[in-house]
Amino acid sequence: MYASFEQWTGRRELATFGTNSGSATLPFQRWRHFKEAFAPEIVYEAVQSSAVRVETCLDPFGGSGTSALACQFLGVEPTTIEVNPYLADLIEAKLTAYDAERLVSDLGTVLRAAGRCDAKERLQRLPATFVEPGLDSRWLFDAEVAGRILTIVEAIEGLDITAHRRLFKVLLGGVLVELSNAVVNGKGRRYRRGWEKRRRGAGEVDMAFASAVSAAIGEIGRFGRRAVPAYTVVRGDSRRAIEGLGPFDLAVFSPPYPNSFDYTDVYNIELWMLGYLRAPNANRALRQSTLASHVQIHRDYMPAPVGSEKLAETLELLSEQRDKLWNPHIPAMLGAYFAEMSGIVESLGAALRPGASIWAVVGDSRYAGVAVNVADILAELAVASGLQVERNETLREMRTSAQQGGQAQLAESLLVLRCD
Repeated sequence: MYASFEQWTGRRELATFGTNSGSATLPFQRWRHFKEAFAPEIVYEAVQSSAVRVETCLDPFGGSGTSALACQFLGVEPTTIEVNPYLADLIEAKLTAYDAERLVSDLGTVLRAAGRCDAKERLQRLPATFVEPGLDSRWLFDAEVAGRILTIVEAIEGLDITAHRRLFKVLLGGVLVELSNAVVNGKGRRYRRGWEKRRRGAGEVDMAFASAVSAAIGEIGRFGRRAVPAYTVVRGDSRRAIEGLGPFDLAVFSPPYPNSFDYTDVYNIELWMLGYLRAPNANRALRQSTLASHVQIHRDYMPAPVGSEKLAETLELLSEQRDKLWNPHIPAMLGAYFAEMSGIVESLGAALRPGASIWAVVGDSRYAGVAVNVADILAELAVASGLQVERNETLREMRTSAQQGGQAQLAESLLVLRCD
């Protein structure tokens, strides 16, 4: 008996399909908290309203795996692209079928083996700020906590079944922030208030990890059998990885918003502690492989695309306000963002069957009082490349960042395009 989409979502009623829809509490989505994950119901609507029969779906920005996971429940085979190796593993862990009894057995194996593992080599590869004594009397993990986390990682690597190694590693990743001295959200990372007095030990690491795995095994038991078990996870840069894929019947995704925040920073703790990053140059290479949605690193920006009057007007206004911008590279970043997004939309158009639709949840931005209407600009660029705009509607109003004024005035929108 397959678990249905309605059973998974609990037949809940939503006020919006946007990224504050409470999807973080759904089974599998609890494995790692995502405050800004869009509602899986948007995938349901996309499938139901499609002009063509939907048997395959592409998400070029995998993120939390919402599109891919929803597709499996809906009887659609998903393909998802994700450049962040931790997130790619998290997505695949959610999509994989398991034997619950063997998972229970391997959990015991890991906890027993961790006591015999040595974490010295892994400790030496971490940035100095991660482990006590840290730098300038600050550190993310107390020494005992870090040591236990890393011995668990070492024990996980000793498991025979690849899928179990991947699952346990991402579940351990899901509890790392709560075991750390930091708080991480969509605006970055900061130290907890009173973190110096908040000492933790190895036993708390074991409890948090075992609890996360036990909860996940319960969810796998209830919702692990889905209408379509097949999936494809492409680990790579969506700006290049779409070419050669397909054909697909649908695309549903939400790209990084051009808000000048480097989303890679949100997962920095998991990337280092779980061994995805082992050297500073690897961290830089990953950041360079992401969409040009921020100015946190130096990069060569693509020139702005032609085909959108709104974009041209926006960039001109920003140029006039250059002295008021908190970073002089913001206009170039925005031009490159839309150049890259336009290229991705064109690649999607080539990868989709005639009559198929592209569903994108996108967010606006604002700099020096100049509004950047992302959905409207992408709609103009899509029309210029031969696509048709079916829907362009606001899902909710978002609060701007402190750098942008902190006002609840930015639209998060649903843009639906059709390939003829």
